[in-house]
Amino acid sequence: MKKVQIMTQYYVLGVMSGTSLDGIDLVAVNFEKTKQWKYQIQAAETIAYPQAWKIKLGEAQGLNSTELQQLNDTYTDYLAEVIHDFTQKHQLHNLDAVCSHGHTVLHQPDRGITFQIGNQAHLAKSLNCLVVCDFRVADVQLGGQGAPLVPIGDRYLFQAYDGCLNLGGFANISLTENGKTIAYDICAVNTVLNPLAEQLGFSFDRDGENARAGKFIPELFDALQKLEFYNLNPPKSLGIEWVQEKIQPLLVDFAANPIQDLLHTYTKHIAHQIARHGTSGKKILVTGGGAWNVFLMECIAEKSDAKFQIPEVELVEFKEALIFGLLGVLRLENEINCLSSVTGCKFDHSSGVLFSP
Repeated sequence: MKKVQIMTQYYVLGVMSGTSLDGIDLVAVNFEKTKQWKYQIQAAETIAYPQAWKIKLGEAQGLNSTELQQLNDTYTDYLAEVIHDFTQKHQLHNLDAVCSHGHTVLHQPDRGITFQIGNQAHLAKSLNCLVVCDFRVADVQLGGQGAPLVPIGDRYLFQAYDGCLNLGGFANISLTENGKTIAYDICAVNTVLNPLAEQLGFSFDRDGENARAGKFIPELFDALQKLEFYNLNPPKSLGIEWVQEKIQPLLVDFAANPIQDLLHTYTKHIAHQIARHGTSGKKILVTGGGAWNVFLMECIAEKSDAKFQIPEVELVEFKEALIFGLLGVLRLENEINCLSSVTGCKFDHSSGVLFSP
């Protein structure tokens, strides 16, 4: 008797807020599985943060526990508003779940700490919808880095590539070697480039044109290259605290130089670090806002002979939100969505908290 393939289908909303503070990414997506997972995006949009929220989130690391909880409450309310408006605008009905990453304000996995705001029970009540969220905490409790989490999605959805490179607030890469997925953060990207561009009056350095116009600062480049993180073996991950503690003091030391020179030098540094990490000769999918930085991509191509491929706009900008949708679906199926080979946790597991309306 021929075995009948069982089809699994979900209609969910993936929600992601990254450390670059560009905004909240929302993706309504259908997932379908027979032999393997497939997806179809129904609607996608980035809701830019108002300046007031950018300031609040940018200063969150300095808050005490009471202030952090207050921020958590108000951010959850704000997130509910954003999601509600998106679902109304795109007439999204009968969602199986909202799968939300929240916004990371603390990430110190070596101390057993990771904290994403917006992951509270009243989000489900406000939306009258099942919510799957808080994906990182359980992994850290199991001794993992709690990051990166997207490689499980890379494995299931993008098997046509040898690896996936995301250029967002941080650069992270996932590769499959000998049947095992490994992934880790490489360096900071837009968490450094965007604040420098803001000093020139821009929210970001479009196409990397200001960086292109700058000059190379050898002393700054050498100081960046010597940062201890780059010599650590994976699993390893980065948080905004690392940028503030390690990168910002170096930029202050070289603040007498033109901002364009700082942008130029840091872009060269990113390219050098990415080229060090197993991409030689491989076909690599590139997503995240940094994929649109023409100068950065040129610098990366100069340092590596990998075949870097930038997909359609929708996937470049919404891949992480898409995959957090899949992470939520895997949690609903009680399937593995965190890999020990990636995060260093004690064992593969299914992570995420479920809140019912």
